[in-house]
Amino acid sequence: MTPEEVSTVRGELGDFATEVFEPFARNDQRRWGRVYLRGLLTDGQRKSVEPMAARLGEDGNRQALAHFITTSPWDPAHVRARLAWRMEKAIRPTVLIFDDTGFLKDGNASACVSRQYTGTAGKVTNCQVGVSLHLASDHASAAVDWRLFVPETWAPGSVKADPDKVARRTACGIPEDIGHVEKWQLALDMLDETRSWGIEVPLAVADAGYGNAAAFRHGLQAQGLNYVVGISTTLSARPGRAGVGPGPLRGPHLERVAPPRHPRLRRPRLLHLQRLARAP
Repeated sequence: MTPEEVSTVRGELGDFATEVFEPFARNDQRRWGRVYLRGLLTDGQRKSVEPMAARLGEDGNRQALAHFITTSPWDPAHVRARLAWRMEKAIRPTVLIFDDTGFLKDGNASACVSRQYTGTAGKVTNCQVGVSLHLASDHASAAVDWRLFVPETWAPGSVKADPDKVARRTACGIPEDIGHVEKWQLALDMLDETRSWGIEVPLAVADAGYGNAAAFRHGLQAQGLNYVVGISTTLSARPGRAGVGPGPLRGPHLERVAPPRHPRLRRPRLLHLQRLARAP
């Protein structure tokens, strides 16, 4: 959007930001959250702090924006929950879509950047990869939960760990307890988190990058979801009692993946009622 187009919807953006950024503890966080949102919507190929601040003109304080993004303490789960509640009302989703997107990079300084395959480029290239969950219907869709994929080269203790990349984890702000997790497991984690917000959608869709993983399909089934997933042409199937080799045949053991437990976040309406009850 051009700056003029952003200005025409500034009031609506303000209402949206007030609702989504309501969990922020301080007024300055809410203010710079609104500015950052306008910066993301304003035309420009690069969405890093310095070019965004330049495009925003007098509203764009580079230092304040950088502090909001990198060091200002706020819980993204609460923001994602409010976004999901708003999008659920607007979209009336009939399906959950799991996907991933590559963010092409020229250098190696960004968190979790590595040479890896991305459908964005259709090849192995230098990029970051984000895994996302979308609420979708026939007329609209929106990403409401997402995770940055950590390649094994960035994971301490992995046999594929790259010492240079592992050494950059601290500078990139990657917590010590965040390691390599397969994309299909990230997808199941997001499913569990989204359901903890009270959002129930009975159908899941994903491509073969997820569908090829039997644990992913079993995870969807364990959650009571119907699903439509892609599978590769090289994937074989056999009856559950079938096995390989001579002797008594038993199906392969599939270890059940236990998703993490997420605290259930209450809807904003309840929070507002609680505040009203405390008002003099």
